[in-house]
Amino acid sequence: MKWCRFQSENKSAYGIIEEDTVVEVSGTPFGRYTKTADIYPLSSVKLLVPVIPPTFYAAGINYPEHMTWAAHMRGEEPVLPKKADIGYRAINALIPHEKPIIIPKDATDLVQYEGELVIVIGRTCKKVSKEEALDYVLGYTIGNDVSERSWQRSDRTMWRAKNTDTFKPMGPWIVTDLDPDKIHVKITLSGRLVGKYDVKTAIFGVRHYISEMSQYLTLVPGDVIWMGTDGANENMKDGDVVEIEASDIGVLRNPVVRER
Repeated sequence: MKWCRFQSENKSAYGIIEEDTVVEVSGTPFGRYTKTADIYPLSSVKLLVPVIPPTFYAAGINYPEHMTWAAHMRGEEPVLPKKADIGYRAINALIPHEKPIIIPKDATDLVQYEGELVIVIGRTCKKVSKEEALDYVLGYTIGNDVSERSWQRSDRTMWRAKNTDTFKPMGPWIVTDLDPDKIHVKITLSGRLVGKYDVKTAIFGVRHYISEMSQYLTLVPGDVIWMGTDGANENMKDGDVVEIEASDIGVLRNPVVRER
């Protein structure tokens, strides 16, 4: 099933995408719902961020090539993490498919994409095993963890490096019933392939993260976990278009605009 949040005229709602149409739903994917009689052409609606999460989690460095690249950027030798690491992001930074990423005028040129698989939690999850973990997942979507690297290095926290408005594109929809280990991610920048990786090559996989987090945190319906990216990243500049494609999900596309 393919879930979305959409806007048509002055109304916003959850919907189920069926071929090239959106069927409006009364309720949410996290509880009881019914399909309504309102059906829209997909091309006629504005897609919104597919969920506004109660809590927005993000995996730390979780792929070997990206970890090695990041360590070299800091002038350090790479050391693989021994435990899964988790951070937080701010919902103010979320934007949907096709909305522009706005680079602040005082940002440096070191503003980069990070194409990521996003887990959407479907039901309350506490102290679950790895074997049970996927039972608590509603589905998966795509994220672009935009990062201003000079701010990331200089600020005590990543409050603006990762959480500036528009720095977290997510979408275009949520797809259920997928095996995360079979998902392949491709990243293109203005039509040029700049990265690709298999989700299964993560240092700590989806099941591990959900289980480990749930030992300490209660994950609730609508929470999202961004799973990190692999490989080196390039700078995005004014006029670029960045596309993150995840197999069996779709493409998250956003233009890049620098403030003047």
